[in-house]
Amino acid sequence: MQSPPAPRRKTDQRQIERHQLGSYLAVYNARTGRSMGQIGNLSASGLMLISLLPVMVGHIFDMQVRIPDAEGERIINFQALSHWCQADVSPGHFDSGFSIVSNQREFSELGRMLERYFRFTYLDDA
Repeated sequence: MQSPPAPRRKTDQRQIERHQLGSYLAVYNARTGRSMGQIGNLSASGLMLISLLPVMVGHIFDMQVRIPDAEGERIINFQALSHWCQADVSPGHFDSGFSIVSNQREFSELGRMLERYFRFTYLDDA
């Protein structure tokens, strides 16, 4: 019986800087500066928050996202209305759905900023 061929070694290993996404996708209470959780996903008009505590449904929250940029950090403040909250698949976590009710234009730019910041370019393996 013949053994499988050894995997080819690449002489030029790609080095991708790794980022702690939770640090960059954190959502803060804009009034207190305390963390509310992390962005699970977002669209131009809303977001899903993953948090350790359940969120009150039907309440408007003052929120803030801090994104690293060339000058250090860009802060986006906005208000969001909570529509639903349910237990996450991870024990001890909750998912909540929000729609943006103020500062819609700057919030929609957040999605474009994140897309540019976390974009990966795949090269052909030749």
